[in-house]
Amino acid sequence: MQRYAATIRLTRRQDVFGLVAFLFACLIVSGIGGLVTATSVGGWYATLDKPAFNPPNWVFAPVWTLLYVLMAIAAWRVWRSPEAIIRRWALGVFGLQLALNLLWSVLFFGLQQIGLALVEIMLLTSAVAFCALLFWRVERLAGWLLAPYLLWVTFANVLNLSLWLLN
Repeated sequence: MQRYAATIRLTRRQDVFGLVAFLFACLIVSGIGGLVTATSVGGWYATLDKPAFNPPNWVFAPVWTLLYVLMAIAAWRVWRSPEAIIRRWALGVFGLQLALNLLWSVLFFGLQQIGLALVEIMLLTSAVAFCALLFWRVERLAGWLLAPYLLWVTFANVLNLSLWLLN
């Protein structure tokens, strides 16, 4: 497949609007996930046995905020690239992984289903990896911008597994 270094010609207004739209979409998912998470963090989640490597609660909000911003920038960069089948696939998989990201919060914190959330986060990790690969094929920087997200979600897999085993 061919990599595309060029971007489509957009007016400055269109370009800025595109970035704002991706930031808005990602931060809306983040906000909804945060609201779902908040229903359990001080209650049910606090009662769980946790592994020694479990980060303190205050770490999650800034890390996730940064990751959502990086995701938005990566998707925006792909959106700006010339129209191609791979671009459409990449943005479609991006939407899928964003939905799976939100679903994990609902399953884990909202429904308190650690085992089901574990299965789901494995799907999420696969979707993020596939998305990063597709983004990288369209524009290398966009793919690299998803690398911290993929690493964090991989860590979240281990954490979710540990929580499932301990509880």
